[in-house]
Amino acid sequence: MTASAPKPPIRVIVADDQAAVREGLVTLLDLDPQITVVAEAADGSQAVDAVADTDPDVILMDLHMPGTDGIEATARISARHPRTKVVVLTTYADDASIHGALQAGALGYLTKDSGREDIARAVIAAAAGQSVLDGDVQRRLVSAATTARPNPLPQPTPPLPDNLTTREVEVLRLIAYGRSNAQIAGELFVSEATVKTHINHLFAKTGVRDRAQAVRYAYHHGLAS
Repeated sequence: MTASAPKPPIRVIVADDQAAVREGLVTLLDLDPQITVVAEAADGSQAVDAVADTDPDVILMDLHMPGTDGIEATARISARHPRTKVVVLTTYADDASIHGALQAGALGYLTKDSGREDIARAVIAAAAGQSVLDGDVQRRLVSAATTARPNPLPQPTPPLPDNLTTREVEVLRLIAYGRSNAQIAGELFVSEATVKTHINHLFAKTGVRDRAQAVRYAYHHGLAS
């Protein structure tokens, strides 16, 4: 019986305007055998060019950089190179930065307080199409959603987009929250095979091609908060 070939490492770009931070992240990521850094960028424009040149799986993106900032660079990369997943790694966790990055297409959002294992885990998850959000970021999103709708009056239930069923929306929402198929199955008390069937159906109905696009679809249509 022939042993299966090992998976190729996840190809990553590090974008940060501070050279010391970039070098530290490169060193940190290179310690993980599942990851290899293929390029560095000192601003958003360089990040966009580096993605075009190297076609990485993931880019770690700082937000506040000179010239083209991280949010604009994320939007360009998401539009031109949808295969590349963007994980924001920044000092800032204010509402404007979080919402701007997620709306631009970022799949993950971490602060620079995150540890080495958290950063590596986020890169690996993003490469698999899974969203990873820093704990403080998740709390801010929940708080903002709650504050925006104080004491809402009962409203008629709007029709679901693209003829999605309630169960398909539940699965889509859990995808947007970064859950794996096994975790979704556990939360909904169904088998993984059933989860995969729901995912195939909702992908066909919505026209999305992967989990990253599914996350953007969920937030765009207000199916996840």
